[in-house]
Amino acid sequence: MPTNKHKRKASSHSKTKAVTGFRSSGLITSHPKPFAIGGLFFVALGLYLLAFESQNNAMFGVAMLSLIAGGATTIYANFAVPKRKID
Repeated sequence: MPTNKHKRKASSHSKTKAVTGFRSSGLITSHPKPFAIGGLFFVALGLYLLAFESQNNAMFGVAMLSLIAGGATTIYANFAVPKRKID
């Protein structure tokens, strides 16, 4: 084996094209802003029901379900909003 054999860097061969910015084709991820507004509407509806209409157990349950569903939808929609790159 020659003593001055030229060795190539492994990084020069591994030029893979990675997919960047891949987004799933779900309904919330394709339209995040309307779902965020809808989630905030459910949160407001739940707070209204909890404050003014929760005299019986059924309305209390509907208010809590509305709060949970609206909060989860709003958080998931905010994660799906594309982020701006700061240059």
